[in-house]
Amino acid sequence: MTRIIAICNQKGGVGKTTTAVNLSAALSMAERRTLLIDADPQGNATQGVGVTVGDEPTLYEALLEETPWTPEAASGYIMKTQLPFLDIVPATHHLAGAEIELVNCVSRETRLREFLKMIAQRYDYILIDAPPSLGLLTLNVLVGAKSVLIPIQCEYYALQGLAELLNTIRLTQQSFNAELQIEGALLTMHQSSTVLSKQVVEEVRNSFQEKVFHSVIPRTIKLAEAPSYGKPILLYDIATPGAVAYMKLAQEIMGIKQ
Repeated sequence: MTRIIAICNQKGGVGKTTTAVNLSAALSMAERRTLLIDADPQGNATQGVGVTVGDEPTLYEALLEETPWTPEAASGYIMKTQLPFLDIVPATHHLAGAEIELVNCVSRETRLREFLKMIAQRYDYILIDAPPSLGLLTLNVLVGAKSVLIPIQCEYYALQGLAELLNTIRLTQQSFNAELQIEGALLTMHQSSTVLSKQVVEEVRNSFQEKVFHSVIPRTIKLAEAPSYGKPILLYDIATPGAVAYMKLAQEIMGIKQ
């Protein structure tokens, strides 16, 4: 069964898109059929896997499509990447308009879910990079997903605003998607040498208990550089600690004991 994982945190700069790009790349390099959906109007996940959008349709057009979906029609929104097992539904800045345009649409909260039904069987994993907000786009992501992975930056305000996200998840479960679960909290931008990082790790583990991944993503220059080259970290520098961390995270997601 396809696992559809939303990567979500309304706080920006926590490693959300970095995780979406590099986890999807790590899963694909393990030869798992993987689809990355860029639901962030910034389009950084699209750029991060080296995809340039020309006249190709994007998630913006998919969400506003009014005709009934077919698998063939849905396939027209999928683009190949430089990794054989990784595809993407790209985004551009036009996606920001969908937040407003969806307001007047029928079944506005379930648009992404209906699209996913047409293509899910083609993949082992579908990862969705949600926008850093809690509007209609994020609601579509949560309604379409089966679980939520929450990146949490190892800094002072790490848990600020998470209560609002968790409440949105609860409301989504009650109204639209009873099967939605917390996949886990992922600690990102960790600096093992600082007391603050250690304190945040302890606080997050106390808050989420067993729902915290063992894998911790370090703060490294290579992870920050890779997107400017349009490459996931595994293609940019596979030996860097950031690449190793995302490979370990992929193993956790796949249930492979380390």
